[in-house]
Amino acid sequence: MINPLLPPQRLGPILLAPDVSRYHAINFLIISFFSIGLMIFISSGQTYILNEHLKIPASEQGSISGHLVFLTEMITLIFFLPTGILIDRLGRRSIYAIGFLLLALTYVLYPFAQSVGELYGYRLIYGLGVVAVAGALSTIMVDYPAEISRGKLVALIGVLTGLGIVFIQGLGGALPKIFMNAGWNGETAGQYTHFIVAAACIGVAGLVMIGLRPGIPIQRDERPSINTLFKSGFTAIRNPRIALAYSAAFIARGDQSINATFLILWGTLAGKAAGMEPAEAIKHGTFIFIIAQIAALAWAPILGAILDRIDRVTALAICMGLSAVGNLVLLLLDDPLATYGIGFFILLGIGQISVFLGAQSLIGQEAPVDKRGSIMAAFNIFGAIGILLITLVGGYLFDAVDPRAPFVVVGVINVLLLIASVMVRRHDLHLIAAHN
Repeated sequence: MINPLLPPQRLGPILLAPDVSRYHAINFLIISFFSIGLMIFISSGQTYILNEHLKIPASEQGSISGHLVFLTEMITLIFFLPTGILIDRLGRRSIYAIGFLLLALTYVLYPFAQSVGELYGYRLIYGLGVVAVAGALSTIMVDYPAEISRGKLVALIGVLTGLGIVFIQGLGGALPKIFMNAGWNGETAGQYTHFIVAAACIGVAGLVMIGLRPGIPIQRDERPSINTLFKSGFTAIRNPRIALAYSAAFIARGDQSINATFLILWGTLAGKAAGMEPAEAIKHGTFIFIIAQIAALAWAPILGAILDRIDRVTALAICMGLSAVGNLVLLLLDDPLATYGIGFFILLGIGQISVFLGAQSLIGQEAPVDKRGSIMAAFNIFGAIGILLITLVGGYLFDAVDPRAPFVVVGVINVLLLIASVMVRRHDLHLIAAHN
């Protein structure tokens, strides 16, 4: 229990909120390292299962991947708001832990699928896990820092999640080959890989329960009613800055999903076209994704310092510009496995993390403490809509037009939101001038 008379604690340069201890913050950093990586491992794991277990033709994999993501996002659309209400009423910790346990169950079941239809069924469980983990993660990310250090904490979380993605995707991409070299067949190697990831999910769920702050940041008698919480996430859109943050969530989550789903798939199919075995091709496909993530985590601390020094909307405009460049420049890349492609993926990673950090910093500043779970739920709903639409369209375009088409879609939306960010900032400046 933290003594309210004592000054807020610090974690290095980060000033924490008054009710958050250094112990809570350190554990949250450890948990955040695993959170996104364990969520999106399904992208590389699914690519392996489609190729090695189910033997799906390459020409069908883009559409199947898009439809599976579409199903996941339909689940998140339905359950993000109820989950946000539970986060505000019951607390962040228990919902977070349940989410990791649902991910663990998904990864135990996934490698036993005998058809694409079974993958759809397991995706239902996965979708509920994503809702719980993403909702709690984004809410705690808002709870724990003081406003003056919000950009720094968001950037640090971005670095850690990026490292976690690199570690988990790298390990997950390499394990099947390791097991096969040890004498196991391809299907068994895929099963063992998924079991290891499931065990990691269970371990992180345990750390959530013993390491994070219990309860919620307000007193029980101050809690808004369920009806108020239900409405608050969407009535908040009247604030132009929150409306812009919601729009940024649409593309930030869509951009992450495009990179996780189609970048790995693009590299994998290019490897297979070059004559590689599935395990080797996936290793190469995962490698180019990891390059993007390494660039993202190297850029995040620099961007975090910028976010705490300038207006959040101005920062978001810069982030949108970086992401537009990172996505649209892929039009110049024909072979994703070419050595010179590394520069393209560095730009892509910088753009992806920029939009994510810019959106999180803006919504974190604008969301009131008593309704954070619900507003973050609405924020995540817009993100889910982004994933749903962009991956569905992207999956079709990947198969029918070009593997680079999904990235072009994201880049065009980045340009539109760059314009919107400039308009919102001009609106803010006009209001400031009118009051002076």
